[in-house]
Amino acid sequence: MPDSMLVNPEQDLWVVEGPTVDFYGFPYPTRMVVLRLEADRLWVWSPIALTPELRAAVDDLGAVAWLVSPNKLHHLYLGEWLQAYPEAELWGPPSVVRKRNDLTFTGTLREQPPAAWAGALDQVWFHYSLVLEEEIFFHRASRTAILADLSENFSDAFLREHWAPWKRRIARLWKIVEPWGYAPLEIRATTLRRRAARAAVERMLAWDPERVIMAHGEWIEGDGRGYLEKAFGWLL
Repeated sequence: MPDSMLVNPEQDLWVVEGPTVDFYGFPYPTRMVVLRLEADRLWVWSPIALTPELRAAVDDLGAVAWLVSPNKLHHLYLGEWLQAYPEAELWGPPSVVRKRNDLTFTGTLREQPPAAWAGALDQVWFHYSLVLEEEIFFHRASRTAILADLSENFSDAFLREHWAPWKRRIARLWKIVEPWGYAPLEIRATTLRRRAARAAVERMLAWDPERVIMAHGEWIEGDGRGYLEKAFGWLL
């Protein structure tokens, strides 16, 4: 695996860049996060395709103990990771559990973190949009908030390389670009329980994160709270 694909911005935190994939005709970058928790057990968020090189790199970090899908769009590679790591626990919010009824989940994620990682991670269950629910995480030790699709922060360079001009105009209109980092319009338009959704965002802001890592776009290394205040400005 090229060194650039396995980035270690903080102790016990790694970011793995995956391939660019097609999502309804729009190219999207992909990203996975690995946390090393107590006893060198690994928490793997939004697993990407498991190549031999990636498996070797992950095995060097510790033992894969948990596989986590944050929403129903981030499920494609759960099966192959479970096959490679049959002792790992599989977790996801209700929509993922329903969608992947071919897999056996250890449990369903909602508001409270499982006991297995409650001491290391906090979470918020954002289930107020009609089209997508998502589990948002906060790694206490590194002060890192981890989001999947509730913030998309595409760079101009990525869009110019991968998106046609008319698609770039959509991205800018929707503010799913730097420095806004908004959620896609369909999520915002279908978030109807605004007061409850706003309270969920305020709980997330109370974490006061320094870093924000999202699945798609440029992640944030400093003033994570300030970034999230802007990214969720449509709701706050």
